[in-house]
Amino acid sequence: MKASCLLLPLALLPIGQLLADTLEREQALKLPDTLISANRQVQARNDSSAASTVFTRDDIDRLQPSSVTDLLQRVPGVQVAQSGGRGSVPGIYIRGTSSAQTLVLVDGQRIGSSSSGDSNLQHLNIQQIERVEVLRGSRSVIYGSDAIGGVIQIFTRRSAEQGLQPRLHLGVGSHQSWERSIGLSGGDQQTRFSLGASLDDTAGSNRTHESYASDRDNDAYRNQSLSLSLSHAFNDDWEAGLNLLDNRGKSEFDNPFGRSYFNGSAFESLPQKPYSEFAVSSFSSYFDGRINEAWKSRLELGHSENREKTFDKLSDERTVFNTYRDSVNWQNDLTLDERNSLIVGGDWYQDRVNSSTAFAEDSRWNRAAFVQHRFKADSFSTELGLRRDQNQQFGGQNSWSGTFTLPLNADNDVLLTYSEGFRAPTFNDLYYPDFSNPDLKPETSKSYELQWRSQLNETTRLETSLYRTDLEDAIIFGSNSRPQNVASARINGFEAALRQELFGWQSNLGLAIIDPRDRDTGHTLARRARRTLSLDLDRQFDRLGLGASWQAVSSSYDDLANQQRLGGYALLGLRGSWALNREVRLEVKVDNLLDKSYSRVLYSHDGAQYGYREQGRAWMFGVTWTPEL
Repeated sequence: MKASCLLLPLALLPIGQLLADTLEREQALKLPDTLISANRQVQARNDSSAASTVFTRDDIDRLQPSSVTDLLQRVPGVQVAQSGGRGSVPGIYIRGTSSAQTLVLVDGQRIGSSSSGDSNLQHLNIQQIERVEVLRGSRSVIYGSDAIGGVIQIFTRRSAEQGLQPRLHLGVGSHQSWERSIGLSGGDQQTRFSLGASLDDTAGSNRTHESYASDRDNDAYRNQSLSLSLSHAFNDDWEAGLNLLDNRGKSEFDNPFGRSYFNGSAFESLPQKPYSEFAVSSFSSYFDGRINEAWKSRLELGHSENREKTFDKLSDERTVFNTYRDSVNWQNDLTLDERNSLIVGGDWYQDRVNSSTAFAEDSRWNRAAFVQHRFKADSFSTELGLRRDQNQQFGGQNSWSGTFTLPLNADNDVLLTYSEGFRAPTFNDLYYPDFSNPDLKPETSKSYELQWRSQLNETTRLETSLYRTDLEDAIIFGSNSRPQNVASARINGFEAALRQELFGWQSNLGLAIIDPRDRDTGHTLARRARRTLSLDLDRQFDRLGLGASWQAVSSSYDDLANQQRLGGYALLGLRGSWALNREVRLEVKVDNLLDKSYSRVLYSHDGAQYGYREQGRAWMFGVTWTPEL
C-alpha cells in the first residue's frame, strides 16, 4: 500500500474535522495544509496566525533539492547567502533579519551553535528529512530567544504505512558528486519506526579567486547521516516516542585572508589549506497524552550537539569548538469551551561550551513560562500570548504577541498581528577572549503585520503579508573590536505567495520586497536584496514528471557602509522524473542551467575585492527504488 492511498481518506475530510478528531502528528506530517511549529500543536495552516511555508516529503521528491538551503530559497521573504559551495556556512535572512535572529529546530530541538549562533543547516542531509516548516515573523512567545525573524523546523523521516517499506537512492552528478541513501520504515497500528542512513560526497569546486596558490584547489565535502524515529501508542490517548538525527563529515574550504603569523616584529599572513571535521546531532524523546476531553499534555526531553574541529594541512594549527544543549519542554493544550482555548507551558535548557579557546564562562541556563489564549467567535477570532524568560546571564525578558483575525467571507481572511521578540547574545559575544562584552543586553524587536489570505478559486490560493519590524540594541562590533548594543534597524516589507494549478501545471510563485535600513545611517543592511522572486512549475504526464525553477535576486551590498555592491542575478533550473514501474523511479536535474556566475559574499585580498564563487551549472542523475514487500 502506498502512503498516498493510506492518507487519501484523510485528505477527503475537512481539515477542521481532522483536527477535531485529534489528528496524529505522524499523519499531519504528510499533509501540506497542516502546521505544527506555530504553536507546537497540530492545526490547519489557515487557522494559524503565522505566515508560513510547508514542504512535505512529496514536495522534496518533486523539487529534487540538494540541501535544505535549496528549499529555503523558494520561500518568499527568505534569502540565503553562502560563502561558497557545499558545506560552506550559509547566511539565512528571514524578512531582513540576520541568521542569528532565526531559530532552527530539528524535531522540536534547537540545533544552532551557542558559541557562534550559526544554524549549521548546510549539514542536514535532505534524504533524512520528512518535512520542513518555515514561519516568517517573530514567534518568541512560543520559543523565546532567536525567533525574531522566524522559525525553521525540520522533521526527520517518518513511517506512513503498516508493514515494511524499504527505500534505496543512488545518485551521481557533476564535480564527482555521489549520493547514497538507504532506509527502512514500517510498523503497525501501535508502533511505527523509520531508520535511514546516507552518504554524500563531492570533489567540489574552487570557491575563491586567485590569492594564495593553496586556494586554487577544489574544496571537497563529505557527509554521513543517520536518522531514526520510533513511536508507540499505548492506547488511544497516550503515546511515547523518540527521534534522532546525526550528521557528520568533512568540509574543505579556502581562507583567502591567510593565517596570521608574528615574525618577531610584525604580523605576516601565510597561506593555508584548512578543513573542518563536523558533527551536528539532535535527539528528542516525548510523552504525549490526553488527560481528559479538554486537556492534552506533551513532555519533551532533548539533547543537541554542534562539534567542529578545524585543521590546516600546511601547519599544525588546530581549533575545537563544541557546544552542547540539554532541554525540557512541557506544554498543555486546554479546551475551555467551544470558543476559548489555552496553551500553557514551560521551557528549560542549558548550553555548554567545550573549546580550545578558553571562555570566561562555559555554561548558562534559561528557563521560561508561557501562556497563549485563543478566542473564536462567529465573526472574528483573537490570539493573545505572553512569555517570561529568565536567563542566567542577562536576567529576565518579557515577550508579548497578539493577533486579530477577521474572516471577510468563507474564502478571505484578514489578520492583524503585533509581536515582540529577542535574541540572547552568544558565548562568542559575551566571553570570547579579548573580543567580547559580558555586559551585553539581548537584542529586541517589535513587529507589526497585516495578512490577507484568499482562496481565489478551487485551484488558486493567494497569501500576502505587509509588515514592519523595529530592531533595538542590535549587537555590532565597535571600534575597539568588542561587541556593543548600539545598532537599531527598521525593516519594511511585502510578501506574496501564489499557488495555482492551470492546464495541469502546478505553479508556486513567491515574491518579496523589503526595505531593511540601519536607522542611524539610513544605509541598507548588508547582504539583503530588496527584491526576490521565485517560481516553480511542475506537471505530471502519467509516468513522466517535468519541472522548472526560476529565481531572481536584485543587487545588494556586502557592507554596512553600502560601498561594496553585489550584483543581482537570475537562475534557471530544470528537472524531470520517469517512473519505470511502481518500484523504480529515475530522476535528473540541472541547476543553474545558463551557468550564471554570481556571488553572495565578498572578501578582500591585497586591497582588491573578490566574490566567493557560487555553484555554476551542475547536474545530478538518480535512481530511487522502493520495493514492495
